[in-house]
Amino acid sequence: MSAMPGEDPLSVLLRSKREITRFQILVEVAEHQPAIRQQEIAAKMGVTPQAVSEYIRELADDGYVSAYGRGRYEVTKEGIEWVLTNAEVLENYARHVTRDVIQKVRVWPAIAAGPLKAGDQVGVYMQGGWLYASKEERSAMGEVIADADTGQDVGIARLAGLIDHTEGTVHVLKVPRIERGGSRKVDLDGLRSVLAGVGLVGIAGLEASVALAAVGRRPDISFGSREGVIEAAFHGVECAILIVDEEFTDFLKRLESAGLNYTIHDLILP
Repeated sequence: MSAMPGEDPLSVLLRSKREITRFQILVEVAEHQPAIRQQEIAAKMGVTPQAVSEYIRELADDGYVSAYGRGRYEVTKEGIEWVLTNAEVLENYARHVTRDVIQKVRVWPAIAAGPLKAGDQVGVYMQGGWLYASKEERSAMGEVIADADTGQDVGIARLAGLIDHTEGTVHVLKVPRIERGGSRKVDLDGLRSVLAGVGLVGIAGLEASVALAAVGRRPDISFGSREGVIEAAFHGVECAILIVDEEFTDFLKRLESAGLNYTIHDLILP
């Protein structure tokens, strides 16, 4: 099943249990290819092995899966694009739920910008990646649930409005693999210049770690840097990530799907 022209892909995916199951099975095939154990997929998803087999056959007919030999399958380029499209739809929906829906019923933690009393009406804003609450009027307003001194964490209920903040830009700095020179081929002056304007730095790859050390800066994130940098940028922090060139393209695709602004810095010396 696919969306008709003008039809919301999210509605198509969520209203059809069959479409959700197709999506889940294709993800399982992608994760475990080429040797697929249909019984394990069936047990994990709570369906019969016969149903899994039928779904895989249908996915193959649609061009999303290619079969070669008994129990051996691979996701095609079209299948990968279909998974990525639906994953992005689900990610955007989850972000809408957590940011636009749940915020209406939950208590939000914030840092008290000054002394606050229970029942105070406060403005809530983002600063340095953290939520703050003050008695100044802001575009987002809420109610304090308990007394708090300056700098303490405080609960804010009945939050309404849009939190005033701007998403940060991700500066992507390409570093060559060791076979292509590694950190020795990095423009260190250019690296220093870029890092002077960012608040958080992540690294992806040993060569990136050595290059960062060469300019006298320690990484804020060493492992899980890709998602950490993205999360920080969503919170308004200006970020940089040094990333080895073979992982560079995939990370740009992740930034595109997240809808974040980014700037590419190619620091590889000739």
